Amino acid sequence: MVIKRDPEDSRRRLVLAALSAGLFVAGPATSLAFFHKRKTPGRLPQGQSFHQLQGGVLVNGATASTNTVIRAGDSVSTDVDGQAIFAIGQDAFLLRSSSRLETDGEGLVVEQLRLLTGKLLSVFGKSRHQVETPIASVGIRGTGLYLETEPERTYVCTCYGTTELAALSDPSSAETIESEHHDEPRFILASGPRGTRIRPAPVINHTDAELTLIESLVGRVPPFGPNANRYQREAR
Repeated sequence: MVIKRDPEDSRRRLVLAALSAGLFVAGPATSLAFFHKRKTPGRLPQGQSFHQLQGGVLVNGATASTNTVIRAGDSVSTDVDGQAIFAIGQDAFLLRSSSRLETDGEGLVVEQLRLLTGKLLSVFGKSRHQVETPIASVGIRGTGLYLETEPERTYVCTCYGTTELAALSDPSSAETIESEHHDEPRFILASGPRGTRIRPAPVINHTDAELTLIESLVGRVPPFGPNANRYQREAR
């Protein structure tokens, strides 16, 4: 896949490199991404949930800091200028701006997530998880997953692993996806003819570099390897 770089590519790369080094960079440029593809932080220290925070980030409605601990049952939300990279147990997440995520489970074991608004990149341990948006249900096990939810549709990319997709408004619109490397992205629609509310979609707004980084927070590498260079679309 050939991606044409826009005129601001050099500035983007500087921002990504600074963020990967753990530097906080203020200003709108930081919304482009959180890191440079060739640097990963490694496993988070015990007792630490956040790798990086940008802008306004709330946990259970209170302003978060890098010392805030997130457990199953907590909610995380970001303002229009906010993004967060964090882990809970064996699961790790990149929550983009203007997003709200709710979690269920016990301690550091997440069993269910609800992405009420916004965009979320996730990687999961081997235990079973259920992820929902207002439109879609996704059953997963040991999977990399990218979601964007909008009023009329949810975007789902099974980056690798197996997912079971269903439209909440129409259980007959269901599909099992087996993916090695972003093979079968889907739109799940809020309405439409019954049995047809899951449609093919392109790969958008997430990268192999981001997956590599968040997997590293829980001591893993993606199944496509740490140096894959196929998907490098800048996040919007």
